[in-house]
Amino acid sequence: MQQPTNYARIATAIDYIKSNFKRQPDLDEVAEKVHVSPFHFQRIFREWAGVSPKKFLQYLSAEHAKAMLKGKGTTLSDAAYETGLSGTGRLHDLFISIEGMTPGEYKNGGEALTINYDFEESPFGEVIIASTPKGICHLAFVDTREEALTELGYRFPNAQYRHASDPIQKNVLSVFSQDWSRLSDIKLHVKGTPFQLKVWEALLRVPPGRLASYSSLSGKIGHSGASRAVGSAVGSNPIAYLIPCHRVILSTGETGQYHWGSTRKTALIGWEAARTEAE
Repeated sequence: MQQPTNYARIATAIDYIKSNFKRQPDLDEVAEKVHVSPFHFQRIFREWAGVSPKKFLQYLSAEHAKAMLKGKGTTLSDAAYETGLSGTGRLHDLFISIEGMTPGEYKNGGEALTINYDFEESPFGEVIIASTPKGICHLAFVDTREEALTELGYRFPNAQYRHASDPIQKNVLSVFSQDWSRLSDIKLHVKGTPFQLKVWEALLRVPPGRLASYSSLSGKIGHSGASRAVGSAVGSNPIAYLIPCHRVILSTGETGQYHWGSTRKTALIGWEAARTEAE
């Protein structure tokens, strides 16, 4: 009987937080609403939702603020007030924590960035590689160039784009010639939530020719039981192959889904396994 009781409590808590997030309810308030101690509530909420109550509230707040900032004429102060935050300072801290960027940077959509992009051939089809002076910001397998450019533009809607190759991009191609020793030399320029970044960092530690399950990956980042949240972060990976989300499979042994196609994922896994064995 314990599991349904806890489920009902967490369902009630989630509905309460969603309805009252503009008041920014604290842990004690929500725990009292579901009639358990704050300590017990914190533990069971993480078990069921995969994140802490505070982090869940932050996600809701950030999504609301992001929706507001997309509107023309909305100021940072407006977004902070309507999200229930005391000021733009707290809005800034929230965006740095959840989005990995300032609210101004989010509102501008990458306006200050100049991005070089080019198309190159790989053993698994054409890829689009995009870079800033800081490193690779986007790498994707291409079905059509039009779709590839649309996806790049969606990620950085206000950036300045140049169809140009540069040394940062050329350095990436070495990984497809099996020169995995140079992976650490490749600089990445990625933005994501702290949780996403933690998952992507864990992916970088899965060596070529090896595989990990979503559940084992969640354990490695200290979020056991958060396989669904880990799967979402894996699927949001903006850097194909270099951040090796293709090395994550289901615990049943099935390859599972892949942003750039399950057939390509199977080919990537087999290609790496064959070359690792050859070494």
